[in-house]
Amino acid sequence: QMELVESGGGSVQSGGSLRLSCAASEYVYGAYCMGWFRQSPGKEREGVAVSEADGRTNYEPSVKGRFTISRDNAKNTVTLQMNNLSSEDTAMYYCAVAPVCGGDLPPLIAVAFWGQGTQVTVSS
Repeated sequence: QMELVESGGGSVQSGGSLRLSCAASEYVYGAYCMGWFRQSPGKEREGVAVSEADGRTNYEPSVKGRFTISRDNAKNTVTLQMNNLSSEDTAMYYCAVAPVCGGDLPPLIAVAFWGQGTQVTVSS
């Protein structure tokens, strides 16, 4: 059972930046999709940014140009740099691994492993 250990998150004022990191507990052979989802109170969990093993990325439209996802396949880690944060970005952020991204943000049902979540709070 793979474990995803997240770090980062916290509270920041609008316009600020945060960096989330996630490390997988074991190596996953073959190509796989690694990325971040988020969930706000009363809303469904949604994909934010994902990266294929070859480096191709996909972003939720509202974060394009503000968030950057990167991964280190050798270390089995993925990071999410979040800039110009707004109150609408306030959510619990989850690291996720799926077999493939499929050229888009994968649906929740495709995710094989979840992290425990890290809270991001943006105050205006």
